[in-house]
Amino acid sequence: MDEVPEVETVPSEEGGLTKRLQTELEILNRHVLMLQTIKANAPIGIIRLAELLKHPQHKIRYSLRSLEQEGLIKPSPEGAVSTDKVKDFIPLLNNLLE
Repeated sequence: MDEVPEVETVPSEEGGLTKRLQTELEILNRHVLMLQTIKANAPIGIIRLAELLKHPQHKIRYSLRSLEQEGLIKPSPEGAVSTDKVKDFIPLLNNLLE
């Protein structure tokens, strides 16, 4: 699986725009980590994702919903699974972060 570099966060002492940017980068980082975890452990459920990633279940649900809306994952009776769209997404994200 292609590795995505972890997004560096900006100092939180900065102004409102910087704080919002940092929040968005943290969410993006969580989404990407979840996507990699789902791809490696599919099918996987909310509780197991929360345990592996050490995030509360409400944040896991939010990320799952976002990833599903993008077509990167789909639900199954056993848990979330990645879709074929992931193959194109990871290189695209790497290009955007360079």
